[in-house]
Amino acid sequence: MTLEEIRSRLEAFVPGCHAEIVVNGSPSAQNSLLIDRRHGLQTAMYLRDHPELQLDFCSNVTAVDWPDREETETIKTRKIVDGVEKEVEETKKTTIPGYLEVVYHLFSIAKKEGPVVLRMHTANRTDDVTLQSLTPVWRSAEFQEREAFDLFGIVFEGHPDLRRILMWEGFTDHPMRKDYVPPPDDDLELLAVSKPGA
Repeated sequence: MTLEEIRSRLEAFVPGCHAEIVVNGSPSAQNSLLIDRRHGLQTAMYLRDHPELQLDFCSNVTAVDWPDREETETIKTRKIVDGVEKEVEETKKTTIPGYLEVVYHLFSIAKKEGPVVLRMHTANRTDDVTLQSLTPVWRSAEFQEREAFDLFGIVFEGHPDLRRILMWEGFTDHPMRKDYVPPPDDDLELLAVSKPGA
């Protein structure tokens, strides 16, 4: 089944689901399916349980930090300059809000097919960073979602054991975010000495 067929079926069979194909321009040309975050769990169950898909194995979960970015657009307008109407160019800058993204690579062991790449975005990078956990559908996602929680700060709603996996409890930052600034070495030594169990 093509990615376009999967997208169409998802929108038809998962009420309210919005899915779009993300084109990958790299040599791998491995396009992916971006799912709205409110329907992640329903989508996952559909992909696993549909007899033509049987995507029964999640091999990899990773995350990406997309900070705010600025787009610059040049607009031509007509204005009165020194009493004469002229065409002038103006620059318009727009800030595109950032978000965190989680990416799942899915395979069908039963049908020996895949991968199907599934993506979801948080609303932003600050106060609305919750996504539905897909661990209840693919148990192999458990530790990898914990890693994305730990290193990127994505909160997986419905995860059975969401706690840090690489950094210690009490560590307050997310080291894989693009704006992360590591503390000086002296501070890290103090943190390591003061952390429980060190």
